[in-house]
Order: sequence, then C-alpha cells, then structure tokens
Amino acid sequence: MEKKDIKKVVLAYSGGLDTSIIIPWLKENYNNCEVIAVSGDVGQGTELDGLEEKALKTGASKLYIEDLNKEFVEDFVFPTVKAGAVYEGDYLLGTSFARPVIAKRIVEIAKAEGADAICHGCTGKGNDQVRFELTIKAFAPEMAIIAPWREWDIKSREEEIAYAEAHQIPLKINRETNYSKDKNLWHLSHEGLDLEDPANEPQYNKPGFLEMGVSPEMAPDQPSYVTISFEKGIPVALDGVKTDGVELIKKLNKLGGENGIGLADLVENRLVGMKSRGVYETPGGTILYRAHQVLETLCLDRDTQHYKALVAEKFAELVYFGQWFTPLREALSAFVDSTQETVTGDVKLKLYKGNIINAGVTSPYSLYSEEIATFDEDHVYDQTDSAGFINLFGLPIKVKAMTEQKNKKK
Repeated sequence: MEKKDIKKVVLAYSGGLDTSIIIPWLKENYNNCEVIAVSGDVGQGTELDGLEEKALKTGASKLYIEDLNKEFVEDFVFPTVKAGAVYEGDYLLGTSFARPVIAKRIVEIAKAEGADAICHGCTGKGNDQVRFELTIKAFAPEMAIIAPWREWDIKSREEEIAYAEAHQIPLKINRETNYSKDKNLWHLSHEGLDLEDPANEPQYNKPGFLEMGVSPEMAPDQPSYVTISFEKGIPVALDGVKTDGVELIKKLNKLGGENGIGLADLVENRLVGMKSRGVYETPGGTILYRAHQVLETLCLDRDTQHYKALVAEKFAELVYFGQWFTPLREALSAFVDSTQETVTGDVKLKLYKGNIINAGVTSPYSLYSEEIATFDEDHVYDQTDSAGFINLFGLPIKVKAMTEQKNKKK
C-alpha cells in the first residue's frame, strides 16, 4: 500500500518514549493521517494514568484502553505455566506472551475502525516486532504494518528524547534514568544504561530500581508460607481461599516481592540473533512455576514427566519467538493439557530471602507410594527381581565389552 493511501492508522500505544513520539511522526510522514491509539491493559498499573489526555494532546483522534488482564492470564499465562515453559532456563516470558494478546485486540479494533494500517513502536533489533507482526498476520494477513524504527532517521533513545522535547511531548523519564522497561501483571523488565555491560552488577538496593519487591538481603528475617491449590494444572486457590487468576497473581507478586523472590539477571539470545542483557522481576510467576513443578513430580509418571520437559523447551521457544498463533503451539498445548488431567493438589512453599523451599505437597492423584519407596521392610517390591532386570538392561553394555575384549586378543 502506498503512503498516500493510508488515511487511518491504529497505533499500539503505551505512552512510553517510543509511542509518544510516533503519533506526531505518523502525522508528519503519512499525510496527516488519523491516528487511533490502543492501549492493552495487561497490568501496567499507574502507567495507564493520564494516557488519554497525553494521546489526544499529541495528535491521536481517540484512545482505546482495553482491559485484557483476564484473557492474558487465562489464555496465555496459565497455558505457559502448565507447559513449564522457561526460555533458556531463566526467562519466564513476561513480555513474550503479553504481546500476542495485545496485538490480537489491536487487530480487532483496526478492523472495526476500518483502518488502513497498524503501527507499532518496536525496534528493528528486538523480539517484539516479530511478536506483534506475526499476530497481525495471523488475524489480518492483508493489513499494512508500519514500523517507524525501520523507517525514520532516529537512531537512539537519546535522539528520541530530543525529538520529544522539540515537539513538547511530556515524558516521565529523563536522560539519567532512562532504563528501557516493560511492565505488566506478570513481570517487570529492565534493560539499557549500566545493564548493557554484563560485568556490571544490577543495583538491586538502589532506591527506585526494583519496583515489584526488594532484594533478598533486604527481605524479612522470618520466612513466609503459602499454600497453592491446583486443579488440572491451573492455580485456583491460595491458602485454601478460591481466587481468580488475576487476583491470585497479584497476591503472589506482593508476597514474593516482600521476600525477595523472582529476580533474574540473564544474557539471552534474541530471535534476531544478537545477545541482550536484561534484569527481570517476576515474584509471583516464579512461585507459581515452582509450585506447579513440585506438584508434577507427584502426579506425572516418569516418561511423561521427562518428555514434557522436552516439550517445555520448544514451547518456550515458540512463545519467545512470537509464534503463539501457530499450529505447533496449539498442538503442544493440546499435549500439555492431556498431561494435566491429574495435576491437582496442594503445594506448600516457604519463602525466605529470595529462596523458595518446598514445605509439603499432597494430591489425590499422587503416584508416590510410601509402601514401595520405603527403606523399611515391604511386601510389594521383591528386590530379587532387580537382578534379572539389570542383566537385561545392561546386556548391550556387556556385549560391547565382550566384543572389545575379543578383538584385543587378535
């Protein structure tokens, strides 16, 4: 589609640095097109305050603020937790699975508004451009996509700030504290500034750095306990009280944050090929992952548990790469759901200065048998059976060794 044909653009709008300057940039570069801003509320909290006034003041014709928290948790977060998906061993995918739910809603609004294009503020170096655009392609394959970072002459966040200042666009950041952050119900990420050098230790105890909790050394000297109840792999109650998903995560965030839980400092491999360093706060999510993992050790048979770990790695990669709305992700979710039929029970955890310590787990579907596992006398397991089993299990090793010995004698 030619620039001159674009009359109405729907913009994924957060009110942050990138999207704040995109509105006037679009109007300057796309024939004074109408810009409709859309903000997906996935738990950003106060970041949404004053957003409508700011969007309209900078040139948008209207702003949609869509409450996506319930859909985010039930359709994206919990399926990923059930899968046990963790990217590269540390990253709990907080930004990754928030993008598809936002982009899906943006497409719905763009269609309803009769928009000619969808615009996002993702950089050409990052993962989010892929996550947004693959979702758009999944639901509106013919929709034009505008990505200013791939078009404009601005090369850095410093130049973005200069552009904003020149256009009298108010910003909540300054040049000295300009960390790149992404916040939602699940996590808060920090990138940039001193964190760009992996040799620098994150300033966890510096006032204002951590927003969702405290560092482990600043946590209370007494532990906290929490019991999480699951039904078919989904957390449904805290300490015996039924709780919906959104509220459950909020409560675990508070509890985990107070105890220094969920800090991750990692260098990750971006989809575009480069490595990037980020510091993540995921207090409630870290607790949920551990609780779910503990329960599965009780409820899944060995082969399923081991194979599911392989699936989890691929699932995490799909989520990280923005491939949520793909046949493979859907197929893997179907497999995961089938494994969760018996993942029901209660997990008690002790939280202490950044540590999560198992404090007891029960399930009506437990495969653990004390009678079989006991070191005391039992009447179920005949230990003499193991001799024949080992002979058969070790037969290939024995044959190989015998063959090697025979060949050495020649």
